[in-house]
Amino acid sequence: MRLLVLSGLALWVGATLLLSTTRWFSRRPLTERLRPYTPGGMAPANRAGLLSLESFRDVVAPLSQRVGEQVARLFGVSEDLSVRLARIHSPLDVAAFRVRQLGWVVAAFGLGGLAALGLGLPPAIGVLAVIGAPLLTFLVLEQQLSSASNRWKRRLFLELPTVSEQIGLLLSAGYSLSGALNRVAGRSQGACGQDLRRAIGRVRQGLSETAALREWADLADVEGVERLVHVLALNREASDLGRLISEEARSIRRDVQRELVETIERRAQQVWIPVTVATLLPGVIFLSVPFIQALSLFSGSGQ
Repeated sequence: MRLLVLSGLALWVGATLLLSTTRWFSRRPLTERLRPYTPGGMAPANRAGLLSLESFRDVVAPLSQRVGEQVARLFGVSEDLSVRLARIHSPLDVAAFRVRQLGWVVAAFGLGGLAALGLGLPPAIGVLAVIGAPLLTFLVLEQQLSSASNRWKRRLFLELPTVSEQIGLLLSAGYSLSGALNRVAGRSQGACGQDLRRAIGRVRQGLSETAALREWADLADVEGVERLVHVLALNREASDLGRLISEEARSIRRDVQRELVETIERRAQQVWIPVTVATLLPGVIFLSVPFIQALSLFSGSGQ
């Protein structure tokens, strides 16, 4: 009976939050309906009802951020969440990600509790299910974001030689740095192109080209990007910037080739592991038979 009461209460709260987003259920006040027809009233109003998704998010977001950061740091996640979200161009901010993560954790907690009560699990296993399911859900979401961040860094590392060569060619052809970056960003559809478009947007917001590129290098956390930005920062000092960038592009390409060769050699060594095991295991079996027979003979003669 107690479980039914709690389930009904949770259903009532969830239905209220969902219905608050519909117009026929949550009617806007007259002042908000007249706001678009007043001078300067085209800006969206941020007023929310008492029982609405917006008010619930405003209350839960600060707590979820603090708790989420503490738990993530406890399990060894040291990189800031905002950096990882900005790196992969996620549409979510820190508060939205933590609130969504909290929703999944609460759902996992409820499923774990229902499973423990419905299946009649022993107390130790039930407590493990109730605590382990939310914790596992939290860690899975963190791992998904970290994996997406690492994949983005890998894409930057692989695309950087080609993008660097294109920038160097455009600068050698007479383009300015801003013109070369705009052309490469407009024609590229990869990870570097998206990052360059964001850097160009920051320049249009008032940052200098050097500051926007250094911001990109800090956010990307890739050594090749850091070296390329250091060369591009010499735009106003070096007259042969195109040649310098071409040399840097060749250096980055050599790094990519070196890592590719290391990966190939590592996989070639891994191929021999099953072959070695398959060769040694029958040999050990064949050697153990006469060894055991000899031990039995010696033990028999000793008796």
